[in-house]
Amino acid sequence: MSNKNMRKGPGGPNHAAMMAHGKPAKTRQTILRLCKYLIKFWPLILIAVVCNLITTVGTVFATRLIGVAIDQYISVFDFDGLFKICITLLVFYGTSSLATWLQSYLMLKVGQETVTTLRSEIFDKFQRLPLSYFDKTTHGELMSRVTNDVDNVSQMLNNSVSQILQSILTIIGTFFMMVYLSIPLTVATIVTVPIIMVTTKWVTKHSRKYFKDKQERLGDLNGHIEEIISGQKVVKVFCREEEEIKKFDKLNEKLLDVSVRAEIFSGSIGPIMTALNNMTYAVVVAVGGILMVTGGAMTLGTISNFIIYSKQFARPLTELANQVNMIMSAMAGAERVFEVLDETEEEPDTDDAYEMGEIKGDVVLTDVNFSYEKGHPILKNVNLYARPGQTIAFVGPTGAGKTTIINLLTRFYDIDSGTITIDGHDIYKTTRNSLRSALSIVLQDTYLFTDSIKENIRYGRLDATDEEIKEAAKLANAHEFIRRLPDGYDTLLTDGGGNLSQGQRQMISIARAILANPSVLILDEATSSVDTRTEVKIQEAMHNLMKGRTNFVIAHRLSTIKDADLIAVVNHGEIIERGNHQQLMEKKGFYYNLYTNQFDQNEAV
Repeated sequence: MSNKNMRKGPGGPNHAAMMAHGKPAKTRQTILRLCKYLIKFWPLILIAVVCNLITTVGTVFATRLIGVAIDQYISVFDFDGLFKICITLLVFYGTSSLATWLQSYLMLKVGQETVTTLRSEIFDKFQRLPLSYFDKTTHGELMSRVTNDVDNVSQMLNNSVSQILQSILTIIGTFFMMVYLSIPLTVATIVTVPIIMVTTKWVTKHSRKYFKDKQERLGDLNGHIEEIISGQKVVKVFCREEEEIKKFDKLNEKLLDVSVRAEIFSGSIGPIMTALNNMTYAVVVAVGGILMVTGGAMTLGTISNFIIYSKQFARPLTELANQVNMIMSAMAGAERVFEVLDETEEEPDTDDAYEMGEIKGDVVLTDVNFSYEKGHPILKNVNLYARPGQTIAFVGPTGAGKTTIINLLTRFYDIDSGTITIDGHDIYKTTRNSLRSALSIVLQDTYLFTDSIKENIRYGRLDATDEEIKEAAKLANAHEFIRRLPDGYDTLLTDGGGNLSQGQRQMISIARAILANPSVLILDEATSSVDTRTEVKIQEAMHNLMKGRTNFVIAHRLSTIKDADLIAVVNHGEIIERGNHQQLMEKKGFYYNLYTNQFDQNEAV
């Protein structure tokens, strides 16, 4: 097997660069990627821009009419003219309000459509990622990417994009109107702009790092919560509530620390902008008063206009600055989402990969070598042959490599070298789907979905009829207990089947495997945590399941695999003994010691 089949870790150089300093490393690239999602909505965005233009023009000209009203109508008590201009103002403000509502609606639609696409892409990505990625990443961290991070992007698209667009147009429109009315007062109004820009840049630079850290700490906290809730029984059995509370408090304090720093930096913008705006009002009034007193071309209406325009000019700058909080949080969230979308997927099937088709179950492993990390071999020169209908049992100490062999057979991981064939088909030359469709696995830790018992069994073959489901349940010795449930096969399972016993969950898992009707069956024996009566039922169900198939069994209780056709003893990644039970007992080697030690312990109990 070539090196291309070596396992690739999740991350890679881009991931390392992103995380090296705990802050967004690709803000510009992230913005460009988000824009690619938005570009398909260009007609809606164009209409929103037009609406923003209407709002800006209406607001700017309405403000100018106030100055005209002061100079031409109020000062000479012309109430008819004042009434007409008030009607005109109502039309301007009404049109602006309607345009503002329309653009808000359109951008809300664009934002929701975009984040819906993001959620779909990240969930689809999860289905294409290798098992190694999930082995290294906590469920809480993954949930944080799909929920918290995407929600931050959603808030930015729903609010910030339209706010930024409107603010920019307002700044431009107001500036040109101020220049038209008075250049000296325009200079007086914009004198604080450089200070605002420098302040915003400084705050943005520092807050970006803390918002990235905040999202990462939140992911850590969510991961811890998910883990402790899932293992609550273990926590209580060992009386570790106080220790877990301390761990949570420590993670919570770290989140609090970076959150406070992020909010302090972003929150400081508001007070700074308010002080600068007040300074601008004072400067405009002083300069305007001087020009008016000295006989310059300045009227009370124009000064009033500039007081309002200075607010209209500064308000968008303040709003832009206030968006730093949401934008930085959204950028950090978007980068974390894109990190997942950029993860290395399972190697795709080659162009010449073919469907395996119906198989008998002739499995051969030849000189198989494997390592999770280069230089640390897990399996070394493993050779194994299983004839159709045989049962092969793997025994050995924990960590010997038994489960790893199964993971290679299912292509959850790719081997470093050697070959694995089924009925002469190299599994690396066939499609993954056809390979895995020929296999079925019953794990020690069963997993059931939050759905009815019927649908959990049907998961083995989606086109199965209700009668076929019942037949599979009967073979798995599950039909009787299912029939006695209040809703029978329609009983809803919750929390991974938490409303059933361990043995009942195992029997449903076996029924699912029976329904799938695989040619090759993999069993991770799961009777150690059930009572004797249930164990007998499960063993009988497993016997029904194993009939006529090639079976690979990871054995924990050695007494259960005495009838296996071949027992492979695995230790330190190598098969050190092989044979049936009688042959291995006669050798009085490693297996003999394992069996007799287990037998003696059972006798002692």
